Amino acid sequence: MNSGNQSVETDFILSGLFQYGQMDIFLFVAIAILFSVALVGNVILILLIQVDTRLHTPMYFLLSQLSFMDIMNIITTVPKMATNFLSNSNTITFLGCEIQTFVFLVLGGTEALLLGFMSYDRYVAICYPLHYPVLMNKKIGWFIVICAWASSSINALIHTLYVFHLPFCRSRIVNHFFCEVPSLLPLVCQDTSQYENTILLSGLIILMLPFMAILASYACVLSVVFQMSSGKGQARAVSTCSSHVIVASLFYITGLSTYTRPHSLHSPGQDKAVAVFYTIITPLLNPFIYSLRNKEVIEAMRRLL
Repeated sequence: MNSGNQSVETDFILSGLFQYGQMDIFLFVAIAILFSVALVGNVILILLIQVDTRLHTPMYFLLSQLSFMDIMNIITTVPKMATNFLSNSNTITFLGCEIQTFVFLVLGGTEALLLGFMSYDRYVAICYPLHYPVLMNKKIGWFIVICAWASSSINALIHTLYVFHLPFCRSRIVNHFFCEVPSLLPLVCQDTSQYENTILLSGLIILMLPFMAILASYACVLSVVFQMSSGKGQARAVSTCSSHVIVASLFYITGLSTYTRPHSLHSPGQDKAVAVFYTIITPLLNPFIYSLRNKEVIEAMRRLL
């Protein structure tokens, strides 16, 4: 009996995303549909890249890694949210919350860095096409991916270990639909202002720097494209770059909004709405914006069918 009480006391309670009475079922179905479409879209993209040898290039290798991260991202958060909603049991163990926080930080940080590297790939391909085989090849692609995973894992491990060693002496109710560092800080009973500066620094390095690199890369790409005489090529480049920048901006701005503000300025309702964008909406849009609109991917799908 004592061990059971101790277990309950160390568990967290997720308040969930749905708090609108009879609208819960409608929102749950909407989230389930978005989750399914995102999962299927990313799985199809990975299969196409693996099966079709014409897509075995550094660009599509990075895209397959991005799709894998998107799959893991939505699997980390949405199934637990759905389970809690269907079972009316919103508890999550201390270890489960710690694992979810760590995995989410690893995936989010790796994706943020990888998006920046992908813009570099496009920059080299368009601005220095003759040097592309030297500046971007299979070895460099693997090096980029390993660096992104390693640096993000180290950052996530440091933050996770620090946060879960803080004293949680207040309510164990996490006002969120999954365990995330900003949603856990209000439960800590000591001053976390200095630690929030560390989160700010990490956010600026992992989110802001790649985002600035993306904007700079596409600015250089557009400057080169506009020097071409083909109006059709210019229109296609503007369409492609703008769609990429919009999706990347959605991911980075929402992430910066969550991880660069002190927890005293956070609103639980806003945090949940913002989190939906970088946990569900962005993984849903990425395969369509980055690849399924690509003629090479469409042709690969036709060959496979």
